[in-house]
Amino acid sequence: MEFEEDDSVVLHDKHSEFDGETGTITQVVETMFGDATYTVSFEDGQEVGISADQLDPAGDADDVDEE
Repeated sequence: MEFEEDDSVVLHDKHSEFDGETGTITQVVETMFGDATYTVSFEDGQEVGISADQLDPAGDADDVDEE
């Protein structure tokens, strides 16, 4: 899946302190192989060089546990 700037996404990277958090794509960089890597900003920082397979679109409000 491809993403664009300002898309809201969830990061899945067990080595990242932002694993499972929702952030916003702030930059899309195309590699020399034609793939894209993403910079994702979170409330407490950002991750650079994230591949599309590490991201999922952020879900609707229905996906949030509201108790």
